[in-house]
Amino acid sequence: MKTRINKYLADRGVCSRRKADDLISSGKVVVNGQVSELGLKVDDSDEVVVDGQMLQVAKPKEVYLAFNKPVGIITSVDPNAHDNVIQYVNYPERVFPIGRLDVASCGLLLLTNDGRLSERITHPRYDHDKEYVVTVDRPIEDKDLETMRRGLVILGSMTKPAIVSRESADTFHITLTEGRNRQIRRMCEELGYDVRKLMRIRVMNIELGNLIVGQHRELTNTEVVQLKKLLKIDEPVSAPEPEQRISFT
Repeated sequence: MKTRINKYLADRGVCSRRKADDLISSGKVVVNGQVSELGLKVDDSDEVVVDGQMLQVAKPKEVYLAFNKPVGIITSVDPNAHDNVIQYVNYPERVFPIGRLDVASCGLLLLTNDGRLSERITHPRYDHDKEYVVTVDRPIEDKDLETMRRGLVILGSMTKPAIVSRESADTFHITLTEGRNRQIRRMCEELGYDVRKLMRIRVMNIELGNLIVGQHRELTNTEVVQLKKLLKIDEPVSAPEPEQRISFT
């Protein structure tokens, strides 16, 4: 059965459907020798080339990784981008990051070859929570924490309510259900603070835990099952079973 080219690419671990649409629109997807158009339908009998590379026909085994991204690593799949996350992780199978984490930020970044799962986590219509620890340049006032809790105007519109709690004089936890560009930094700037450190420690049920900076690990089968349940993805899971298999990069 033929399927839309963006779903075909997502199912084979190239990228999410939205990113696939960008690749197609930029002329980087060629089907049977012709530059693909949005909405084209294909199946395994078609020859698909993405950015000059022939796409494998068989759907790959699903891969789910947690990575503790260091500051300075770019969340990009562009092989020409300096210090990009794909080169840094150097995983033997093709994976891509789920969403983004600012180059100046660190902490938990999920990578996968499962386009459907990536789409469910990153699409704006889904309110999936992500938790961060933030340190600013001076003691933060309770009233400003409350303002972030209620929401404030950045980029011309109000942010959604957030869960905010103090850790110390200049450090707080914040849980967001949206992901605007540099959102936490912009919120702090609006209130007169400069962010000194921003670390993501959780995405939904996946926690950073004690994963060392620069390391990645495969998610456990239990984590993937729970994640797919939260995302309402009712598909068989093929995540690796070892509970805490750590890979050094």
